[in-house]
Amino acid sequence: MVAPTIRGVFIRTRQTVAVAVLLAVFSALALVGCSADDQAEPLSGWVREPLPRVDTVALPDLSQNEDPFEFRAQPGGILLVYFGFTFCPDMCPTTLSDVQAALEQLGDQGDLVDVAFVTVDPDRDQGEQLTGYIGFFTNGRGHALRTDDPELLAQAAEAFGVQYEVEVSDDGDVEVGHTAHLYAVDDQGRMLITWPFGVPADALANDIAYLLDNPAEDPGQML
Repeated sequence: MVAPTIRGVFIRTRQTVAVAVLLAVFSALALVGCSADDQAEPLSGWVREPLPRVDTVALPDLSQNEDPFEFRAQPGGILLVYFGFTFCPDMCPTTLSDVQAALEQLGDQGDLVDVAFVTVDPDRDQGEQLTGYIGFFTNGRGHALRTDDPELLAQAAEAFGVQYEVEVSDDGDVEVGHTAHLYAVDDQGRMLITWPFGVPADALANDIAYLLDNPAEDPGQML
């Protein structure tokens, strides 16, 4: 499925009603233009044409002594990328739980899949708070990406088409909004597929297995 013209679901943690409305609108938009033939395609997300390059920006990896981490999978593998924050009450842990279950379903193929979690709330997500969070969902194999440079974070987010916003009220309450998509990147640094929030673990596992078994030599060969 070629990506519909839509930037993504932008969620705020303290506006649950608005979240529900946005999800409903997104679901309707995502189905626009789909035919019976579209439903036969093997992937549950959508593919952008041409495939975007996302490995032009590197972020510090707290899981690897803050070494620069480029958004590129291991040779022959797939890198899953999610932008969120550890204090997220719903969509972030739900998505990462689905990723965890999908990797378990993949068995040995799961060794070819890495997971990178980019915090959009670096003021609160630091050190063990962040590494422990992503490590919990990936059995210690995830990459905890964090930067204090707002321009660098913005560049990384822009490469994926991610929007985010952190606001602090006068009484100190923090409200975070962010695009709630999950992304798959290949070993050439190309974003292969975007999954909207809510794709179940078995569908993720099927898509990842398909991508691993059918590497694209060039963007035109994707679907």
